[in-house]
Amino acid sequence: MSSKTRPEPPVQAVARDAHWAAKMARLRARQLPEHTLQLCDDPAVKKRLDQAKLELARLRMADAEAGREPGEEIHAAEAALEEAQAAFDAVTVSLTFKALPRPVLDGLIREHPPTEEQGEDGDAWNPETFPASLVAASHIERDEAGRAVEGMCREEAQDLLDSWSAAESNALFSAAWQAQQLSRASTVDVGKG
Repeated sequence: MSSKTRPEPPVQAVARDAHWAAKMARLRARQLPEHTLQLCDDPAVKKRLDQAKLELARLRMADAEAGREPGEEIHAAEAALEEAQAAFDAVTVSLTFKALPRPVLDGLIREHPPTEEQGEDGDAWNPETFPASLVAASHIERDEAGRAVEGMCREEAQDLLDSWSAAESNALFSAAWQAQQLSRASTVDVGKG
């Protein structure tokens, strides 16, 4: 018994197919992922927010285990959480980083090759110059209306990386790098049938 393969449809016919055209339009319109770093210099405010979250979760769990409808305790805990969140938001600085298109990220990495010694140490880029460039290139700033406005330049990024503690400097670079690594894709295994 001979097996016949089905010929591929002409490329032009596929391009005209309304279903495929609609799917391609959706794929092209997707926004690049973003990652936000929050910096709170008031540990008491952060602790209050964390405690409010835990208390609300504890009360919800207790009500669920007892089969009770949410009562006054839950409503009071929700109000406390809203208040703690507002206090946290008031003292927190947020920096948002957006994934760069792959060719842009690849070009940025190529612009900052490791030195021979850094390459021998296994670095894929120059750790002295690449972090500030990535932070600046991927930082996205928005005004109150949500419109993108001019954000951090490379010199500002380098200043922050140099003047912050090692842990916070690493967190800044990591937030910019994490934006490049976010994946919203998943796969589905289709059984043979």
